[in-house]
Amino acid sequence: MPTLQLIPPTLDCADELLRFETDNRAFFEARINSRPAAYYSPDGVRAAIVLAEREAAEDKGYQFLVRTDAGELVGRVNLIGVRRTHFQMADLGYRMAESACGKGYASEAVRLVLEKAFGELGLVRLEANARVGNEGSIKVLLRNGFREFGRSTQSFLLGGVWYDRLHFERRAGEGRPDNATHG
Repeated sequence: MPTLQLIPPTLDCADELLRFETDNRAFFEARINSRPAAYYSPDGVRAAIVLAEREAAEDKGYQFLVRTDAGELVGRVNLIGVRRTHFQMADLGYRMAESACGKGYASEAVRLVLEKAFGELGLVRLEANARVGNEGSIKVLLRNGFREFGRSTQSFLLGGVWYDRLHFERRAGEGRPDNATHG
């Protein structure tokens, strides 16, 4: 199991984060919608970090850089759209560098963010979704005890093509299932 740390982004890491996003841009954009072009600039990344810091201070969302023990930035994991009143929930998102895929980093990063979400942040439910066919992401969610609860058809536009999405949930106090299966 890899040893990773989740660190909130700060302006001190803006140049490194810009390199990470730029180096992996084509890889990410083949799987998820692209960021606005203005994001891929020093000012764009700095503005995104300031927004992330503000959202955390306002309890609206939490972003984390995923680092190895050696300090290498290998991914990002986010809790977005925090809804406290009546729900105590957020949506989970993550992205790993192309060079980090297949090393267990995504599964471990999600495990760590679950600890934060259900521990210090006091959330009781997380939702996530994955494009049908994104088996790597689906496996990460299932390994971390998420259960599929639905499917939306033609609900995700990527590269001019509409895709179905699978919807997953995980509640605080639910452990990893022994035999997670995907339907």
